[in-house]
Amino acid sequence: MHKYFPHTAQDIRRMLATCGVESLADLYADVPEELRMKAPYALGKGKSETEIRRYFNALASKNAPVEACFAGAGVYDHAVPATVSSLAGRSEFLTAYTPYQPEISQGTLQYIFEYQTIMSRLTGLDVSNASMYDGTTATAEAMLMAIAAGKKRRRILVSATLNPRVRAVVDTYAHYHGVPLETIPQKDGVTDLSALEQMLQAHADVAGVILAEPNYYGIVEDFSGVADMVHARKALLILNCVAADLATLRTPGEWGADIACGDAQSLGLPMSYGGPYLGYLCATKALMRKMPGRIVGQTTDAEGRRCFVLTLQAREQHIRREKATSNICSNQGLMTLCVAAYVALHGANGLREIAYRGHQMALYLLDRMTAEGGCCLKYAGKPFLNEFLLKLDVDAQEFIDYALREEKILAGVAVDGDCLLMAATEMQTKDDADRLAKAYGRYLNIAKEHKAARQ
Repeated sequence: MHKYFPHTAQDIRRMLATCGVESLADLYADVPEELRMKAPYALGKGKSETEIRRYFNALASKNAPVEACFAGAGVYDHAVPATVSSLAGRSEFLTAYTPYQPEISQGTLQYIFEYQTIMSRLTGLDVSNASMYDGTTATAEAMLMAIAAGKKRRRILVSATLNPRVRAVVDTYAHYHGVPLETIPQKDGVTDLSALEQMLQAHADVAGVILAEPNYYGIVEDFSGVADMVHARKALLILNCVAADLATLRTPGEWGADIACGDAQSLGLPMSYGGPYLGYLCATKALMRKMPGRIVGQTTDAEGRRCFVLTLQAREQHIRREKATSNICSNQGLMTLCVAAYVALHGANGLREIAYRGHQMALYLLDRMTAEGGCCLKYAGKPFLNEFLLKLDVDAQEFIDYALREEKILAGVAVDGDCLLMAATEMQTKDDADRLAKAYGRYLNIAKEHKAARQ
């Protein structure tokens, strides 16, 4: 048996000399002393497979179980059929991860092609890629696409109704690419389109406008005439959309958007404590060569058989990285396959049925919560699909903690202290909604008693 030593002591000395330092510790000189490890990891002795299973089962038993989840804000609790994981594990698709050699990568190339076809049809746009890590980075990449297409235009306008977690990542990308960002104010929970028009007129260097549909508060915004407004100033319209809603609501293509982006988690990916997820990015044909990542096309081989290859992208994206649109090129392969399988299993009618059930449950939940008193719809009269914002008479996070502790229900996401963002899908029942509403009624009484005691 041969032992493998990656570097000899002599190799290490030569590498350190090349770096201009004397020791490995010098490589961490920029790390504050208080953050450096003072001792090796306390891993303990090795364990058998059985011991390891017992150990992690004991850790898992400490987790508080959640029986129903009404939280959303970009991540949604949908049922994932067992068929999805079964298809994702089939050997036909488990080919080479990097699909540059089509003769040995047909499985990978096929599911990427099928996924791209699905997302193109859902968004109503010409082209889709398959290489975004999540919806936040997909939106940031859409911003960079707009700048690449805008040449000397670099300013980006972002609606205040965009998910703040998406906005945070966009801000980070903008900071390191020197992109000036401006926020389009909101009015009654939706983008202030008159303010957008004024901002477009005030700045001649706007490359793109980023809007959300539905927005962070769950409201389905009306973007009639927005595309014409944006295009008149030679800017691009970018819509960040919840993927599961694309089969039900007006598509980005129908709104006249140039780019659609967002997270595809709601199309067959479990919440999984925050990932891995899959960002989608679709665009018009005119922007095809500005897209980062990979695009797969369908063709025929020498014998006339259907096959797939990487296609329609500038060579810089793969071999001249300093000139590439983006450094993102690795596919979320397994996630892409799961989404393709999920959508293919349900079809358009199935996706609409899922959305309908979520909408009906959201209406029932809203009715039950408001019937308890002490809360109201934050933006009354605004249309929503399966997510809405409630204004509470109590602290939202404290109620979330109470409902989780008492009913094992995750009530939603706290917004601005006294507002609760709630989402419903096909996964919750009327009994879940009833239990949560009753818990809210009890918590209101507890809060009133505490207030009276303090006075």
